Amino acid sequence: MRADHVFAFGAALGHLGDLLLGDPRRGHPVAVFGRAAAAVEQRLWRDHRGSGALYTAVCAGGATAAAAALAGAARRASRSPHRATAAAGDSARVALTAAATWAVLGGTTLGREARAVAAALEAGDLAAARARLPHLCGRDPQSLDEQQIARAVVESVAENTSDAVVGALVWGAAAGVPGLVGFRAANTLDAMVGHRSPRHLRFGWASARLDDVAGFPGSRLTAALAALLGPDPRGALRAARRDGRRHPSPNAGPVEAAFAGALGVRLGGTLSYGGRTEHRPVLNGDGRPVVPADIERAVRLARRVNAGALAVCVAARLAVGAAAGAAAGGPEDGAGTGRRRAAVGRNA
Repeated sequence: MRADHVFAFGAALGHLGDLLLGDPRRGHPVAVFGRAAAAVEQRLWRDHRGSGALYTAVCAGGATAAAAALAGAARRASRSPHRATAAAGDSARVALTAAATWAVLGGTTLGREARAVAAALEAGDLAAARARLPHLCGRDPQSLDEQQIARAVVESVAENTSDAVVGALVWGAAAGVPGLVGFRAANTLDAMVGHRSPRHLRFGWASARLDDVAGFPGSRLTAALAALLGPDPRGALRAARRDGRRHPSPNAGPVEAAFAGALGVRLGGTLSYGGRTEHRPVLNGDGRPVVPADIERAVRLARRVNAGALAVCVAARLAVGAAAGAAAGGPEDGAGTGRRRAAVGRNA
């Protein structure tokens, strides 16, 4: 089976798994990776960029290498001259891609958590909304009012649509299972150590820069799809072009600005992280303030963007695979196919 077909089937199954199951409450692979990375941090931490770079290489590189080893074993099995072994290898490749896709996607859980905060706000239970907000972002919830919490949720839905879904699919299309796992590892490390706290200002520098690079293509696709599939395409494009670069994050800026323009709301402004107050630029300043009902609109837009990203990534991977197969004069995995045909010929 060609690699592009493996990705198409596996990514579709993994996306369906996320829609139906979401994230497990215990034993999630990303959480397991996070605990392992925290243990590595305890051993490697030094207030130095070099130590942080080593930490990033060990954690992200180790996860990617493990994924590559599993994918390589399944691919070798699929190239066996024995039909039963080859078929089992093809099935393993699809299953591994599906499992990796399900593990790295977080769209369903993102929407579920956002809606839980919205329900608390609509019920007038500000304390419950504040208690639930840390499930979505690291802001200090106790100082936030209803409008500020709603804004934080919409911003988190926008940013995490890129980080937790679209970016992973882009790298999966480009590099298969290692791409899926490597992107999610980089994104997780950035969330753990990539912020500007005194402990992680230098140590987390490499993780933050790796996430910036890895997140670039997914964030641009997310912003484009938010404009294309949102209720106000012109507003989304205008806000993304005008305000996206003003955000301190090179990837969150275009995405949040596009969502703001698409939904007709105003995002950005003053916020607090870990006791530190940040004054961020306003995104789509012509929009109105966010209200709790906008959370549901943001979740629905995110789901459309997720589905659009799956379609784009699968189509792009199939197109590249077909072009590669045509250039080679046969299937992309032609070496294994040739061995199987030769074996059949010898046994005829």
